[in-house]
Amino acid sequence: MAPIRLLELLILLAVLAGFAGLLLRRNLFLKVLSMDVMGSAVVALFVLLAARSGLRSPILPRSGELLAGDYADPIPQAVILTAIVIGLSIQALLLVVITQMARIDPSLNAASFEPTDQP
Repeated sequence: MAPIRLLELLILLAVLAGFAGLLLRRNLFLKVLSMDVMGSAVVALFVLLAARSGLRSPILPRSGELLAGDYADPIPQAVILTAIVIGLSIQALLLVVITQMARIDPSLNAASFEPTDQP
């Protein structure tokens, strides 16, 4: 098995582990942690896909001529940087909300925050 395929498999397992944690855990903090695992695995997948064409930085040398070699694609790298910033912002917001919700129910069980049908 090629090393790239093994890395893809490990990343897929990390995405599935995060998704399973998101579905199976009732604690809100663990759900946020699962979302972070899943988001980090997706970032790793994009980094792996961007490095398929090469690992060299696409910067021209001083002489201005292109050197022969395999260059990494800079577009997925820019997208990943944006995804990391957005993921960090969402995680920070969720942790602030969960901290406020912990005042209502310190166990942070998702079932305790579901609306009731009582008038």
